[in-house]
Amino acid sequence: MAIDTSDFKNGIAMIVDGEICQIVEFQHVKPGKGGAFVRTKLRRLKSGATIEKTFRSGEKFEDVFLERVKFQYLMRTGDSLTFMDLDSYEQVEVPVAMLGDQADFLKDDMEVLALTANGEVLGYEVPAFGEYEVTQTDPGVRGDTVSGGATKPATLESGAVIQVPFHINIGDVLKVDTRTGSYLERVSKK
Repeated sequence: MAIDTSDFKNGIAMIVDGEICQIVEFQHVKPGKGGAFVRTKLRRLKSGATIEKTFRSGEKFEDVFLERVKFQYLMRTGDSLTFMDLDSYEQVEVPVAMLGDQADFLKDDMEVLALTANGEVLGYEVPAFGEYEVTQTDPGVRGDTVSGGATKPATLESGAVIQVPFHINIGDVLKVDTRTGSYLERVSKK
């Protein structure tokens, strides 16, 4: 089945340049001069790499039906991750590179989805949003506000480092968008 740029939605998989890619985000652009186009951020499912690509409006692609199988993250050993199939309880080892930047957001016992097409595992998907405790950051200073716009780095319990507002402290639990690695809100305060 073919889809075109008007059918784009986050999460859709399609074949681009001979590879199966998943749309992470997209934006339709209608310039005052020239034809409309779509700016996208795509994730190559086999390698986990994220690429940016622009398509002319109306361009057609072959879509790919992805089956999602539930797995549980167990542990990281060097450059490999161990997952367990929640249906068969079979354990599989996966290279960290297959998850790309999303590997930084894995927590023990977290449920992830294996993306499969035609029986072949193409990649793994971490939940889009997660709650993480801050384990390391510079202390907040009295007078720092929520709306200041300035940020500082913070290390999360999963090991990921993200930018957070100055009022965030060690022990705070944050809601994070794992697709972009961006801070959304503080869920609880230490």
